[in-house]
Amino acid sequence: MPLDKFSIAKRIAKELRDGYYVNLGIGIPTLVANYIPEGMDVVLQSENGLLGMGPFPVESEVDADLINAGKQTVTMLKGASLFSSADSFAMIRGSHVDLTVLGAMEIAENGDIANWKIPGKMVKGMGGAMDLVAATENIIVAMMQTNPKGESKLLPACTLPLTGKACITRVCTDLGFYEIKDGAFHLIEIAPDVMVEEVKAKTLGKLVISDNLKVMEL
Repeated sequence: MPLDKFSIAKRIAKELRDGYYVNLGIGIPTLVANYIPEGMDVVLQSENGLLGMGPFPVESEVDADLINAGKQTVTMLKGASLFSSADSFAMIRGSHVDLTVLGAMEIAENGDIANWKIPGKMVKGMGGAMDLVAATENIIVAMMQTNPKGESKLLPACTLPLTGKACITRVCTDLGFYEIKDGAFHLIEIAPDVMVEEVKAKTLGKLVISDNLKVMEL
């Protein structure tokens, strides 16, 4: 069956590497903080001015003044630091982030991403998404493969306002893990108990099934 949001985050956590500085976007990406492999030294960075973010707090640890960019309460690890959002964006724009994990509304087969605005709906702003996709080469998108209407979010071309062009190379959805290259979504891992036919039915963009397709390990 398709993965839930926690399993998507758990799979993406396998892409972390010791010593990485990582920015986690709003939504499913924030859950990656709870699945960092034991013993791995990863430093989480938030646009609102926090370096050294820890996992989500248990009820006894909640501090309403300590939040991430999505206004969720978080914890800080030993040695963490707080600073202005201007300093935080200097880190991002200076390409000091090793990996960014973002959510998305649409991804195109050439790596375009739309993740900040639906025309006609009120938004507070795009946050740091445009800066992150412009300055980070290593980006993974975490999202469900279809929208609430059941329509594919992996498309030949994005229909919503773009956040960035040709900047996404990996996508993890509830159905599988994809690499984007040569103008196509290459399915390299499929979620347990999900059939290839379901993936094909829910992918509108060009889809290539890897000759070495593996079942995703969680």
